[in-house]
Amino acid sequence: MEAPPRPSLFPRILGRLVMVRPGEGTVLFLSTAYFFLLLFGYYLLRPMREAFGIAKGADKLPWLMTGTMAFMFLANPAFAALVSRFPRRRFIPLAYRFCAANMAAFYLLFRFLPRHGGAALGYAFYIWLSVFNLFAVSVFWAFMADGLSEDQGKRLFGFIAMGGTLGAIAGAAVTETLTRGAWKLEPGTLLLVAILCLELAVQCVLTLARRFGMGAGAGTAREPGPGLFEGLRLFCRSPYLALIGLYILLFTITSTFLYMEQGAIVERTFSGTAARTAAFARIDLWVNVLTLFTQVFLSSRLITRLGLRTVLCIMPALTFAGFGALWAVPTFGALAIFQVLRRGLHYALDRPAREILYIPLGPEEKYKSKPFIDTFIYRTGDLLGTWTPKLLAAMSLPLAGTALGVSAAWIGGGWWLGKLQKRIAR
Repeated sequence: MEAPPRPSLFPRILGRLVMVRPGEGTVLFLSTAYFFLLLFGYYLLRPMREAFGIAKGADKLPWLMTGTMAFMFLANPAFAALVSRFPRRRFIPLAYRFCAANMAAFYLLFRFLPRHGGAALGYAFYIWLSVFNLFAVSVFWAFMADGLSEDQGKRLFGFIAMGGTLGAIAGAAVTETLTRGAWKLEPGTLLLVAILCLELAVQCVLTLARRFGMGAGAGTAREPGPGLFEGLRLFCRSPYLALIGLYILLFTITSTFLYMEQGAIVERTFSGTAARTAAFARIDLWVNVLTLFTQVFLSSRLITRLGLRTVLCIMPALTFAGFGALWAVPTFGALAIFQVLRRGLHYALDRPAREILYIPLGPEEKYKSKPFIDTFIYRTGDLLGTWTPKLLAAMSLPLAGTALGVSAAWIGGGWWLGKLQKRIAR
């Protein structure tokens, strides 16, 4: 009997890195490319956003976050209306192309208005890009949760997330290269490159939609319904969705707490902008190294072997231990270790596991409830995390103690959420 042909070199290497099965390679490549393009385009523009945010002083940032949350409250019903009217293969490309049209409008305004539109246009761009990023990524993961099974999500989501990590690294590097040295492009010109990235992402969506069975001949049973506020109603009535919202809220609050602690520790440890910038760069470098290593070699294997309940508790437990360490030893070394582990494992392990939670749910929850959680609830956590330290300082209470309490609640929420997911997935 003739032996079956041996797979070529690339499939063999890919099979060792990722728990990919025959027939999944094209979907894995397109999904990873889709996420790469989204994050590449966003990180081209992110430095512009940060520069606009502090143009009139860093004290404006809390108010910009408040404005972002208010805008998200208005954007969610608008997106729900789009979801209610069109099938998935149409409303996702329409949403991205609408965002591309917004980018084109900002490009024209920056180019032709006096003083490039001034601070007001810069603040408007800051808020718009903050909303765009969360919506674009939320829709991406909803689409992945809709097209792949739970088993595929556990095996492939970690590697797909690597596309976003590479996109973020490449986008930041390209922005630095094109706005300095011989190129010296106007930052607004990068909007045109981001528009191209969005259109390429749309082409990935259209191809994946056909492979996921969402083509023109597909039935409507799995399409979102017409209810404009159905996603919000489901969120309010579902303990499962409420727990997902709580999990993300506590993650965001502790992230902002750590961001504040980082600023304070770096400020008193290093003197001068150059030394502080180098310190932040070292943290970012090691975050990216850990993230990529974990996404390529460990994510799918850890999620598959440990199970979602355990994985969902890793980040809260690490955060509890990290804040405890910072309370006892508030040094840059302790901060750097905590930040690298926390951010690296979030991108490589916690985020893919969190997105698997949506796979057993219906289209209403994925395309209406999920964007509300990923945008409005997320920014609510940002807002609470930003203003709470000011309140604690006024009351002479330590931030680390509050962070430990929030982290403990987060551990309990993660454990219960994993238990509920197992019940719903049966």
